[in-house]
Formats: sequence, structure tokens, C-alpha cells
Amino acid sequence: MAEHSSSVGFYILIFAILLVLTATTVGAAFINLGPLNPILALGIATVKALLVVLFFMHVKGASEKMTKVVILAGLFWLLLLLGLTLADYGTRLWS
Repeated sequence: MAEHSSSVGFYILIFAILLVLTATTVGAAFINLGPLNPILALGIATVKALLVVLFFMHVKGASEKMTKVVILAGLFWLLLLLGLTLADYGTRLWS
């Protein structure tokens, strides 16, 4: 099992990075990049989510098998929800 840092300073550093990325997202919202604005915002949000999942949810030091099971279960659930939503949308009678 991989070692992971659990010092308070490390978590404060990750928190500070998350705050900087949040400020970057807010600052980027005031800059007109045209169609690239949502792409930039989603990119920054993905990096922030990755930091939260890896360090605050302790996925970085977790068992690889359990991580794969959780990822597969999450993807299965997402596909199930999308499939049911599309089935509902496809069978509606639009007038």
C-alpha cells in the first residue's frame, strides 16, 4: 500500500491550491474568451475535483482493487441514469 502524507501542513497546502484555483475560475469568468470560457471553467473544476478526490477522500493511498470497483460502480450508475433519462425522453409524445 502506498504511503500518503497526512500532515496538517500538507492539507493546508492543498486547501490553498483549491482557493487559488477557485479565484482563477472567478477571474476567468470576467474575461471574455468566447466559447473557451466554459472549457476553461470545466478544466479548472476537473483539477479541483481531482485534488479533492485524491487527497481529501484518501483515494491516492487506497487499495487499487477497491478503487476500481468504486469507479466501475459509479460509471454503471451514470450509464443507468443516462439510459433511463434517454428512454423517458425518447418515448414522450411531443405536441
